[in-house]
Amino acid sequence: MTALPESLFLNPVLTALQTTHAHFAVTSGEAVRYPAEVAPFAAIRSPTVAALCDLRGLLVPDEFVWVAALGDARPGDAGLNLIATIDVLQMVLPAKVELPPPDPSVVPLTCLNAKEMVALTEIAFPGFFRPRTCEMGDYFGIDSENQLVAMGGERLRFPGYSELSGICTHPGHRGKGHAARMLLHLARWLRSREIVPWLHVTATNRNAVDLYLRLGFETVRTVKLNQLAQG
Repeated sequence: MTALPESLFLNPVLTALQTTHAHFAVTSGEAVRYPAEVAPFAAIRSPTVAALCDLRGLLVPDEFVWVAALGDARPGDAGLNLIATIDVLQMVLPAKVELPPPDPSVVPLTCLNAKEMVALTEIAFPGFFRPRTCEMGDYFGIDSENQLVAMGGERLRFPGYSELSGICTHPGHRGKGHAARMLLHLARWLRSREIVPWLHVTATNRNAVDLYLRLGFETVRTVKLNQLAQG
């Protein structure tokens, strides 16, 4: 199996914001986050109440962020509400998996397509894809009758690794294999640049997990994501 090193992947938001995505970093002390219009993710450099207090200062009322690697630090001690905790799988596509040739139905998207991309992702996972998420990496789509019906791209990025994300299909076009074609296209695109394709998926999302396994992805570990907001 292709390794996803713990030193990088136990706190991947921090890794991304310290490397490839450093230009997005909004920092206060031991806390760092993406701008709200980019992504609802933040990180703390150490699992302490002091770091969580720094994080609280980066939030505005009625806003939430997702944070990993809290350790034993309790959000309530820093004036934060723990809204939810979910288990997510980190999966990787090993180099041994052979990929099919390019699919001409998959076309590049740009931030000129941002409104269409946000509208499509709001159907599948509301709140995660924002007006500037398109700036996080390369995105691709599938059109039908001048309508964006499927898409996917890159989210967390750091040297040598890129997270596949935003994979979704309009309900009226499901069952046509669009998600699989999108994933394979993205994996091929990343491999051409010698980048390892990996992804996060909620552990309870069996349909998605089963699809990834059929395509050859392997589960590396389970991590907890915590949804936090000001108390």
